[in-house]
Amino acid sequence: MTGNKLDIAIAGAGIGGLAAAALLAADGHNVVVFDQFAKPLPVGSGLVIQPVGQNVLAQIGALESAVTSGSRITRMLGHEADNGRRVLDVWYNRKAGQFFGLAIHRAALFGAIHDAALRAGAQIVPDAQVTAASSGLLTLAGGRQEGPFDLIVDASGASSPLSPLKARPLPYGAIWGTVDWPDTTTLQPDMLTQVYRRADRMIGAMPIGTGGMGTTKQAAIFWSLRRDAYESWQAAGLDAWKDEARALWPDIAPFLDQVTDPAQMTMARYSHGTLHRPYGDRLAIIGDAAHRASPQLGQGANMALLDALALREALRRAEGMAALKLYAKARSWHVRSYQAMSWAFTPQYQSDSRILPILRDRVLFPLAMVPPMPRFLTRLVRGDMLPPLGRLR
Repeated sequence: MTGNKLDIAIAGAGIGGLAAAALLAADGHNVVVFDQFAKPLPVGSGLVIQPVGQNVLAQIGALESAVTSGSRITRMLGHEADNGRRVLDVWYNRKAGQFFGLAIHRAALFGAIHDAALRAGAQIVPDAQVTAASSGLLTLAGGRQEGPFDLIVDASGASSPLSPLKARPLPYGAIWGTVDWPDTTTLQPDMLTQVYRRADRMIGAMPIGTGGMGTTKQAAIFWSLRRDAYESWQAAGLDAWKDEARALWPDIAPFLDQVTDPAQMTMARYSHGTLHRPYGDRLAIIGDAAHRASPQLGQGANMALLDALALREALRRAEGMAALKLYAKARSWHVRSYQAMSWAFTPQYQSDSRILPILRDRVLFPLAMVPPMPRFLTRLVRGDMLPPLGRLR
């Protein structure tokens, strides 16, 4: 460790920002997190923390709480609605082992990381919307300035005002909602299950534990939707949507029966892009502010956690601009590889193409079941296909 204690500002109290706050404050740095909400809150439904992300949670002391609130996923399974043919089948362990996906409600994950950041000594400033940064100074909405800081960490997400990233909008997104896990369902409680019709329809259900509230098990449900179709979906009404979804996948019925208001389903729109240089003068950019992709590989939150860890490790080994360059180099290959894989996989599961789903079903999936491809896919999903921190570890 270099021994220099820095004054660090973090823009954004999301998963990446709070993880960075916990890691850096635990190293003795003075860390202040600025968030635009009056009270920092999570946004969204469920997500999966892969084993590489779980390692980061363990380092900040948040893993035990997250595992208690979440649900262990051992398999991801998807099939075609028309013929029942498998088109996705990934196990975390072909035999009994230590790896699993941690499916969890964002609120529960947020709570675990938020508490870890406070325990480490980070200060969280609410109702403080960051609008600009320059030479270690933060500008907040209304013109107030904070600083100067030795380092500013941009963890403010896809709408970051600090990041120069120009991401390409993807044609498809999804609506997400949270319901109780039905007692009557035949779906397995340790499996993320999805059903497709070609690539223009996708519906899924994922157990996400209790969400940290009570003992009732919950599920995240999602439905693929063109990014410009949300208003049309609302106008058509819930009954039309439920009828279509049940026709594609009858097993989803007890989940959909709990959706009585369109407001229970939140639209998520996706984009794709990567910063070639995720740093600047006294500035490090992490998470969605630095790289964005579709959620097909389930890596979004994990990438933010790994960015936070890489930044901590880089600051232990170097100072100033050298540390920021080391951070970027450490994450470069891992980020770019997963971005490329996401770019290749996404159109097979979310697009208007008629050719790609046939290629997926008749060629790519059968090949994926031939050794050693199952092991490759397992490591791809687990997040450790490549060393997540490059040569830092």
